[in-house]
Amino acid sequence: MATLEIDHLNKSYGTLRALKDMTFSVESGEIFGFVGSNGAGKTTTMRIALGVLRPDSGEVRWDGRPLDLQMRRRVGYMPEERGLYPKMKVAEQLTYLARLHGMSAADARTAVDHWTEVLGVAARRGDEVQKLSLGNQQRVQLAAALVHDPQVLVLDEPFSGLDPVAVDVMSGVLHERAAAGVPTVFSSHQLDLVERLCDRVGIVRGGEMVALGTIDELRTTDFSRWRVVAPDAPPGWADAIPDTTVLEVDGAATVIELTSAEAGAEQAILRAALAESPVREFTQVRPTLTDLFRHVVSADDAAAAAAEEKAA
Repeated sequence: MATLEIDHLNKSYGTLRALKDMTFSVESGEIFGFVGSNGAGKTTTMRIALGVLRPDSGEVRWDGRPLDLQMRRRVGYMPEERGLYPKMKVAEQLTYLARLHGMSAADARTAVDHWTEVLGVAARRGDEVQKLSLGNQQRVQLAAALVHDPQVLVLDEPFSGLDPVAVDVMSGVLHERAAAGVPTVFSSHQLDLVERLCDRVGIVRGGEMVALGTIDELRTTDFSRWRVVAPDAPPGWADAIPDTTVLEVDGAATVIELTSAEAGAEQAILRAALAESPVREFTQVRPTLTDLFRHVVSADDAAAAAAEEKAA
């Protein structure tokens, strides 16, 4: 397997600039989470990678070469909008799609049997898609992306509408494909799943990549944060501690950001807490991916509000 490269993609619709030098890569066997608000540019990027849209500039490469039509036949794509024929039977439809990707009739039937079994819809092979539950339709949609043994996976909201059991099944499939060396890009608003499944994550805002790295890299902040549980401490007990900012107070628990990088500076927080109360917990905390996403979105909203105010 090789690397999928998204290199400085730009795309505008009239005065709307949907992508601004969108750049990232996905290595062989890597699961890459692509997250952002609605309209941030995720689907546009995926559609350009699939050749559905043409960029104004920039390039998509596979193994160092432009991703041409022949290579795109080796990509497994799962759109956010279900793209299945509702009145067509499951096995018939999956076989048809596999044949479109160049598989023989026998190989297509074998692949359909395998993936419907793995994804838990083998008993529904003879049913029309429209008669399936939304969750089972989603499983069939993933089978359609996998049935031709793709070398790259591009999945737009693959976990939408799934129950926990189906989520576990799909998660297992993604890990199995990654172990086989298949690079996978998937977008999702279920950030707990992204945090759990992905090797690296890119956060998109306004058509730009604004944060990119492993979960550990993204969760590393300039200043350390500490959670203190001091049940007898009076309100505001931490407000006067030097080089700190109180971020959150929830009952007896207080989250404090330490703005000093000096070794052992956190001990000032502990001493201040012990002076007021027994301390039941004193632990360092790091932001979750959800926290990071909220920070990015709030920054976007603040910028938009500022621009609107300036225009007014």
